[in-house]
Amino acid sequence: MRFFKRRGAKDPPVSIGDPRFDGWETVSTFEDQATAVAWRNQLRDLGIDAACVADHPLDRFGRGDVYLVVPPDQWSRASEVVDNLD
Repeated sequence: MRFFKRRGAKDPPVSIGDPRFDGWETVSTFEDQATAVAWRNQLRDLGIDAACVADHPLDRFGRGDVYLVVPPDQWSRASEVVDNLD
């Protein structure tokens, strides 16, 4: 099993323009922060290093285009999980 460093408590639920996630692969897209973060947490609970990112700040209700992303080497497993939990 691969161990990964969890994001710190200071990290926002959805990162905006964070270069740490450049090159990560999109597993799914969501229209709201709550749903995206719930899926991110599900993947993390299964040992997949996942993050929520957006190109633009979300509105005051947490809505916008939120991408659930993973490192390229974990995309296949993450995709399987998301497809089977839909």
